[in-house]
Amino acid sequence: MIGEQAENRVVLRLTGGEREHFLHGLVTRDVGKPGDGLTYAALLTPQGKYLADFFLLNRGDDLLLDVDGGIAQALAQRLMMYKLRADVGIEESGLPVARGLGEPPEGAWPDPRHPSLGWRAYGVEAAAPSIDWDAIRVAACIPETGIELIPDDSYILEAGFDRLSGVDHRKGCYVGQEVTARMKHKTELRKGLVTVSVDGSAPVGTPITDADGRAVGTLYTQAKGQGIAYLRYDRAGGEMWADTAKLKWNGEKPV
Repeated sequence: MIGEQAENRVVLRLTGGEREHFLHGLVTRDVGKPGDGLTYAALLTPQGKYLADFFLLNRGDDLLLDVDGGIAQALAQRLMMYKLRADVGIEESGLPVARGLGEPPEGAWPDPRHPSLGWRAYGVEAAAPSIDWDAIRVAACIPETGIELIPDDSYILEAGFDRLSGVDHRKGCYVGQEVTARMKHKTELRKGLVTVSVDGSAPVGTPITDADGRAVGTLYTQAKGQGIAYLRYDRAGGEMWADTAKLKWNGEKPV
């Protein structure tokens, strides 16, 4: 087992008799049943744009939401706004988050986004971070909160939530469902996140241009000669640049 403490994560705890019904009507995945394991889900704006992504664990007597610490307070406030008079309590659990690769410890759950991301566990103390998660993310084109996933800007289908098991198109209504369903069934995505080769480096968020200087997209996380880029598919290909870094896309979308 190779495990470490996950940095900057907050675990919110939802209690109360209406917690499952409440959360099910808001987020992009079903809350599941006890024993189902981790679910990856998102909360969207009514216009279908990303607000927060998190791991959801139904423990039977409560629901845990494992979320990036930078957006945990905003997520809790948004949930409180929707709560109204529902019998739901929302608090920080104080549970530490561990993650790792290889044989998982007892009580750990597989990361639902991609097999290369290993496992996650709650209430388990682990070593200081040492795994190059950015290299793993880039190779599999896994977006990260606050980097590739930008509140009030990103669309989850362009960010790959279909292949990350982050959205269920068969569940009932949720906030932003109408826009997401229209993007899924009535249009072909013309933009999205892909993995590109990178010769050189550039700051996260650097605009990408083609050889004629036309805007092509944006470069984000980079590791080991690759990067995650948000591209306009019709303009991507050939010679592309992000500042002084030269980029190449093989035309394949992540699966």
